[in-house]
Amino acid sequence: MQRLDSHPSGRHFLGIPGPSPVPDRILRAISYPTIDHRGPEFAELGKKVLDGVRGLFGTTQPVIIYPASGTGAWEAAMVNTLSAGDRVLMYETGQFAALWQALARKLGLEPEVLGGGIRGWRMGVNADAIEARLSQDRDHLIKAVCIVHNETSTGAMSDVASVRRAMDAASHPALLLVDTISGLGCAPYLHDAWGVDVSIAGSQKGMMLPPGLGFNAISPKARAAAAKATLPRAYWAWDEMLAFNPSGYFPSTPNTNLLYGLSEVIDMMNEEGLPAIFDRHERLARACRAAVAAWGLELQCLDERAYSPVLSAVVMPEGIDADEVRKTILERFDLSLGAGLGQIKGRVFRIGHLGDCNDLTLMAELAGCEMGMQLCGVRLQGSGVLAAMSSLRAVNTAEHRQAA
Repeated sequence: MQRLDSHPSGRHFLGIPGPSPVPDRILRAISYPTIDHRGPEFAELGKKVLDGVRGLFGTTQPVIIYPASGTGAWEAAMVNTLSAGDRVLMYETGQFAALWQALARKLGLEPEVLGGGIRGWRMGVNADAIEARLSQDRDHLIKAVCIVHNETSTGAMSDVASVRRAMDAASHPALLLVDTISGLGCAPYLHDAWGVDVSIAGSQKGMMLPPGLGFNAISPKARAAAAKATLPRAYWAWDEMLAFNPSGYFPSTPNTNLLYGLSEVIDMMNEEGLPAIFDRHERLARACRAAVAAWGLELQCLDERAYSPVLSAVVMPEGIDADEVRKTILERFDLSLGAGLGQIKGRVFRIGHLGDCNDLTLMAELAGCEMGMQLCGVRLQGSGVLAAMSSLRAVNTAEHRQAA
């Protein structure tokens, strides 16, 4: 077996849309000696991260932290708020929305799916369709609406606030559950202001940590629903977490060293400031899209209003296997790109521009993509590298003038 730390000279370029590269500062924090998770030192750490993470979600309500992946956080959101046989309205914008549906079925829920299909995987959520369906549900059989904020498989970001407005316009009491696993920390997210009942996130995307922490931000309405929900829950139970967390502790063994890292993440993001972080992601995303346009290629997301600041999914021309392009780029330039998933496997590759990413990080990724596609016989109309450079240079020049 090849050594896991064996790479050519220089660093490996992790260009996938998560897990994202972990900054050295966070890696150092994770390496601190493990402490007693029942001792007074841990209580201080626990209180800091439980309080600090609320700002990332835009909430004053509790945020529960599990030693888990985003999939675990999906399950926690559902088993705490719903009962067997409950109908849930789930909007399919890509592979992760489809996987969430599959999990709901395994839990004994009854998903009703809007969107989906080839067209649905190229757009964000259609709030009007949600309003129309909820308006038909006069008996309020639908207990929850589930959407993905940023669909990592397609590069489409949905307008959560518009979904809440649609639900209010329909005067429907369903809960709003939002997967913001890849959106949190990359784009504005306002759990309270948008009226979200459960926000679901993971540590390995915009939060720049390794996988292993799952999050549920919960509204008072969600807590009230949890008191009546009957799906089995033990490890995922909110009530035990809420009982322990005010003292800084957890009912089961927490992921101590990742919490060290989370503490450092909170400090780093507060130092840069969330508005600056969101602006940086938008700047990089625009430059990446400029590169794709210059290449003469198409994005998987067709709706300009839904373009993601997190990643760009690039559609390959007919006859070109995107996985072969990715393989060539990895072998020749030590750059990992995201694969196409589900119904678009082999049709797209995904460029991540999230988390610990800056102008030169993106330029390296685009250079690797451009050279790799040329090696694989993809006919490019022009240089995406030059187009991205022009985009970034224009923004930086404008910022410099404003600062002066």
